[in-house]
Amino acid sequence: MSARSIHFAIAADPPSRLDKALARDVPEQAALSRTRLARLIADGSVRVDGAVAGDPKARVEEGALVEITVEEAEVSHIGPEPIPISVVYEDNDLIVVDKPAGMVVHPAPGTPSGTLVNALLAHCGDDLSGVGGVKRPGIVHRIDKDTSGLLVVAKSDAAHHGLAAQFAAHTADRAYGAVCYGAPDPGDPRLRGVAGVGFEPGGTIRIATELGRHRTDRQRQTVLKSGGRRAVTRVVVEEQFGSPAAAALVTCRLETGRTHQIRVHMAHAGHGLIGDPLYGGARRASRLKLGDRAAEAIGAFSRQALHAGLLGFEHPVTGELLTFRSPLPQDMVDLLDALRQP
Repeated sequence: MSARSIHFAIAADPPSRLDKALARDVPEQAALSRTRLARLIADGSVRVDGAVAGDPKARVEEGALVEITVEEAEVSHIGPEPIPISVVYEDNDLIVVDKPAGMVVHPAPGTPSGTLVNALLAHCGDDLSGVGGVKRPGIVHRIDKDTSGLLVVAKSDAAHHGLAAQFAAHTADRAYGAVCYGAPDPGDPRLRGVAGVGFEPGGTIRIATELGRHRTDRQRQTVLKSGGRRAVTRVVVEEQFGSPAAAALVTCRLETGRTHQIRVHMAHAGHGLIGDPLYGGARRASRLKLGDRAAEAIGAFSRQALHAGLLGFEHPVTGELLTFRSPLPQDMVDLLDALRQP
């Protein structure tokens, strides 16, 4: 396997630890994230003044000469597959795709192929410069198999590190369109009594809880009183259907991005998503309130009515602010058409 060598000197006033000094001073064009640098130190691939530096906590002096040996990225064990994908944006560092409902993002024991990662390996080919030493797309966030919409994926180690930092800091802008049972109403006494539900100006409903894995059903997430991960969702009702309201189109904006967050939070608030097999409950649409066509359309909707329609972030390499929008897919458009019929 071929390798490349990176040479540079430690600049003035270095941080007290080797790993932090390397992260500060390594040339930007080397495209090495802090995580990758830590792995290279552990592998004995970093030399300082000619000696192997294996301790990330070691002190390093100004002017010290650093040599980092980086093996060329290995080929991923995941195979490329010529699956069509909808590319919204692409450059040398990242790609934004509009994922269809029914596609899994990453291979897993139950779905070893046919995933977005398989498709991206075929689409990007040699354009993948390597994430973590492997030629693979860098997944920094996911959307569920049966949720459609926008997803950003890193093509380089530097982009992967920068995007991951933004998602960890909750600075990426993400909003979803969803169709739920009933219509969340800030004036509803029942909703005001639900733990974690609060209200903000403009009719925004804020749901803030801890989320964690369900104790008995390992496929589900659930709201916990303690011991989970903080999760915050803001919900705005865009349109109501039925009299009184039996369904609604809502916009859900994520402050955090936990597994199944919107689906769990909407169910917790008493407004589970139409078509959701895990959290939607056994509710049936009211023919009396909505009419026969709408009730039949709801009953036939075969996935959670959830679409990642807005994605915004700072480009991890150029610093440019990027915002992307995706219209609702046809199945949700058809559902809304049926709900709007008298």
